[in-house]
Amino acid sequence: MHAWLCTNPTGVEALSWTELPTPTPKAGEVLIEIKAASLNFPDLLIVQNKYQMKPPLPFVPGSEYAGVVVAVGDGVTHLKVGQNVACLSGTGGFGTHTIAPAALCMPLPDGFSHVDAAAFIMIYARSHHARVDRAQLKAGETVLVLGAAGGVGTSAIQIAKAMGARVIAAASSDEKCALCTSIGADATINYSKDNLRESIKALTDGKGPDVIYDPVGGDFAEPAFRSIAWRGRYLVVGFASGPIPALPFNLALLKGASIVGVFWGDFAKREPKANAAMMGELAQWYAQGKIKPVIDRTMPMAELPAAYAHMGSRGVMGKLVMVN
Repeated sequence: MHAWLCTNPTGVEALSWTELPTPTPKAGEVLIEIKAASLNFPDLLIVQNKYQMKPPLPFVPGSEYAGVVVAVGDGVTHLKVGQNVACLSGTGGFGTHTIAPAALCMPLPDGFSHVDAAAFIMIYARSHHARVDRAQLKAGETVLVLGAAGGVGTSAIQIAKAMGARVIAAASSDEKCALCTSIGADATINYSKDNLRESIKALTDGKGPDVIYDPVGGDFAEPAFRSIAWRGRYLVVGFASGPIPALPFNLALLKGASIVGVFWGDFAKREPKANAAMMGELAQWYAQGKIKPVIDRTMPMAELPAAYAHMGSRGVMGKLVMVN
């Protein structure tokens, strides 16, 4: 097998395409022949030693991938050789093969492509957990999505629309706003040239959004929160822009609003039955055509450094997927 090996997490330039022995799965594990792996923001942080998870060196990055089971370890009964699966294990995806915990593998129904599956779990699980469990979103409510043209943002738009909400998508260019409209957004805000608060006020007749989905953080967090509706829910999803904002607590008091943390990873660990039910519903929605990952482009696995550079340019719309 071959894989992109990180021996020293000093950045993307330290990765090397390396031939390694093909491993044998232990009890509770499976060996997967990787067909596709998506590139996510944590995959950049982890090779820069900036991510909260610090895998032992050396390691193969690539948190999310899909492929075919080629061997199973002892005790694995729900998966079999030849089965198509997707997995979000944190590392291992940027190669030709990987060992994965069987418990983390999602069996793929017929018709679920490897490319879509490799771009599915991280964004849709997070957005579904945020919308359904944490925000208790109701049909007819208005949702504002920040960073709406990214992988997480596009999934949030689709899930909100599937639940009957009205969606305002905020993104940094007209091209990105057009993408959001094409996947169901009812209105858009280009916050690189439009005043965010004034635009939200105009698009909601002064009421403000009932739910704000924020995977970005940074400078737009406070003006967005100041615009939230009475009893609104502000979903803290991530900080893709870098800075972690500090919100004045009096705003939550004056708005009767909630600041709600969204930590899907811990939810999956602490409430596995609820998480499994959620993933089953998401697979059904995919089969019904209600949701489908937006793929910015696919690139050969051997071109991973170029894919990292493209992601770093902030030009990605949807998800980048590496293919073998």
